[in-house]
Amino acid sequence: MKPFNVYFCILIAALMLSCEKSESKPVYHSDRETATEINRRLGRGINIGNTFEAQPSWQSSFDADDFREIAELGFTHVRIPICWEREDRSKSTSPYTIYAEFLDTIRFVVDAALKNKLHIIINMHHHDALMADPQGQKARFLSQWQQIANYFKDYPDSLLFEILNEPHDKLTPALWNEFSEEALRTIRKTNPRRCVLLGTAEWGGVSGLKYLSIPSDEYLILTIHYYNPFQFTHQGAEWVEGSEAWLGTTWNDTPEERKAVKEDFKLALQVSKTKNIPVHIGEFGAYSKADMESRVRWTRFLSRWFEQQSFSWAYWEWNAGFGIYDPHAKTYKTELVNALLKDPMP
Repeated sequence: MKPFNVYFCILIAALMLSCEKSESKPVYHSDRETATEINRRLGRGINIGNTFEAQPSWQSSFDADDFREIAELGFTHVRIPICWEREDRSKSTSPYTIYAEFLDTIRFVVDAALKNKLHIIINMHHHDALMADPQGQKARFLSQWQQIANYFKDYPDSLLFEILNEPHDKLTPALWNEFSEEALRTIRKTNPRRCVLLGTAEWGGVSGLKYLSIPSDEYLILTIHYYNPFQFTHQGAEWVEGSEAWLGTTWNDTPEERKAVKEDFKLALQVSKTKNIPVHIGEFGAYSKADMESRVRWTRFLSRWFEQQSFSWAYWEWNAGFGIYDPHAKTYKTELVNALLKDPMP
């Protein structure tokens, strides 16, 4: 073989290897963009529920290949609920160390999302001890955020933090304003320009917004959960007392039903405008005990209406009771997928 041909072959091989490597790398944004732009990039998302926020007895296994499927469907972000206070994940006494093995596990999840060009939100979820004894658990709460923030400080802005899922019980609205502000200050020490999601007290819904104090911070996104009407979305839910009596409740996409949704979000739209803060709907979904036609109508209307308001959203959830995917049969609930991603507003 002539020397030129040898050189040419080496050059082609090097280029092919370079392309192969570049395809496996996540897309990073080197410059930190404002919360409004990040929220626009978040777009349509889905929760990986019943996995890292679950207790061992009901925890689903994590499959990184799900992120490939989620991205191929057309979602642009994933929200990862995480319970950091489990005894196999962190110490309950000072200095409240999160075990390195678990931090590495979450890093693997984050890297898998970024590799598939998905934005990713990680949060604190099901911290029951904090809800029951806020003052007694405050030091642990802040220490954990200090550790999480420091661990991920060099990650791109495609990774977002959410301070706490659905504050409730003894973590009152007044205490939540105090705790969330201190947690934000803790995060800002190592992540001065990372987008952070701030939820509302009283279970994270629209009703808690009237109590929320929003710090002045251009990298904040307001996150709200929406499950109204609750007797429809949670009919037959085994963990909700009395929900069996709601079985058969329908949602028919009537003008009155649409009006109720719009009324629920009046304050959120007002706060978003006056505070110049974008809105993310961190959870919405209807449980599998509801009839599929109603679930589709509800999901379709909300998805399109949220988008009309420039809200990003994350459906609850991927592959369990509210889910769009059956991991055992490896099939999709196509009607729900289309309601989320394809169907136009009726």
